[in-house]
Amino acid sequence: MVKTMNNKTPDFNRNIKLTIAYDGTCYHGFQRQSNALAIQEILETRLSVLFGHPLKITGAGRTDAGVHAYGQTVNFLTSGSTIPAGNIPKAARGLLPPDIVVTAGEEVPLAFHARRSAQSKIYIYRVLQSPLADPFRRNYSWHISQPLNVAGMNQAAQYIIGTHDFSAFRAAGGSSVKPVRTIFEASCSSLGQLIEFSFGGNGFLYHMVRNLVGTLIQVGQGRLTAEQFAGILLSRDRTQAGITAPPQGLYLKEVRYSR
Repeated sequence: MVKTMNNKTPDFNRNIKLTIAYDGTCYHGFQRQSNALAIQEILETRLSVLFGHPLKITGAGRTDAGVHAYGQTVNFLTSGSTIPAGNIPKAARGLLPPDIVVTAGEEVPLAFHARRSAQSKIYIYRVLQSPLADPFRRNYSWHISQPLNVAGMNQAAQYIIGTHDFSAFRAAGGSSVKPVRTIFEASCSSLGQLIEFSFGGNGFLYHMVRNLVGTLIQVGQGRLTAEQFAGILLSRDRTQAGITAPPQGLYLKEVRYSR
């Protein structure tokens, strides 16, 4: 990592926002870890070469180990390099590994914060519904061999649209943040053998999407009705919901900001 002269902290006068796509298979999530390799560490270490000083990068979402992103958003403050933000995707190609790609860059006001400024996020989750597993999709979907009722899962998903207490779908033993979130989009559709869930909302609890999918799959298997799924939401009881779906089917698709 490049250091500034005399190790002085530079006076930051630029705030750079980047959109990042990554395959999370080989990483221990987005957030820097003390004992494992994470996306944030790679970005901070490699991109510092472009700006001439160590970077402190903030991400919009702390994706877990094995989770992917089409549209993770990050920002960092800098005083180094006059490179236009729009040229960073091209300049970063030779610095980043092939499973992490900068897809867009722009300069934003100094007050912009990738996480706190976000208005909403969209996640998708992919399930491979096939009698046999596909070794080429094992890191990018959850394989379920039995047929699933896609229409039933889509019907059940409509119950989460609106503002609700999502305690039934938060990680057991998670943080004490308020469990109320507003969901404006929830759907389940079939794309051949792939079944895709989509969730858009103003925020998500830890493991919330994976817990929702784990429970919706029970609807698809005929173990729950759509109305029983709605009852689990109202119960606010995590023990009534299904398992946590595995991480490899989850993608952070987009982070949206007000203009």
